[in-house]
Amino acid sequence: MATKKTTNYFTELDRVDVTQHIEKKGKFSYLSWAYAVRELKKRHPSATWTVHEYGEERLPFVKTECGFFVKVTVTVDDIDATQVHPVLDHQNKAIAVPNAFQINTSIQRCLAKAIALHGLGIHLYAGEDLPPSPPIDGLQQKELLDLLTDRNAEEGLVDTVRHQISIGQINKSNFLKAMEHYTNTL
Repeated sequence: MATKKTTNYFTELDRVDVTQHIEKKGKFSYLSWAYAVRELKKRHPSATWTVHEYGEERLPFVKTECGFFVKVTVTVDDIDATQVHPVLDHQNKAIAVPNAFQINTSIQRCLAKAIALHGLGIHLYAGEDLPPSPPIDGLQQKELLDLLTDRNAEEGLVDTVRHQISIGQINKSNFLKAMEHYTNTL
């Protein structure tokens, strides 16, 4: 009897090349919620998400002593991943009294991060809680760009990687992960 090969959905989503869809606001890089949802639903049409509600009013946020928070749970293949996200401004500072648009924006950011917990674009968040890492050196830069060239990567991807190197998004702390990512996806 033939054994059915199963694919680890996390590995599948982690291999999706999101580099062409990375957006920047100030010094922060992120994946738009719309792109994350589209790519998730293309691969897992039954995936769902829930925006948690609080209190009798069933508000999509909660106010605490530390600020306002939203919470989203994304379900893929019957596996839940929940993300809590503070309501922040464009500089990632807590907003003392957020308006409806700011709360909605935080919900969408939270949704994208909850999707990342399932693998799609998770590498964008690697190290976001750590101090900045030193830039890669010339040899590492050449090694990464040579890998892309050897694998016939699209010119747009090469330009994106050059940009990521120039702004420190690819740096000493995640260089090996970037090499592994492009080795496995190209």
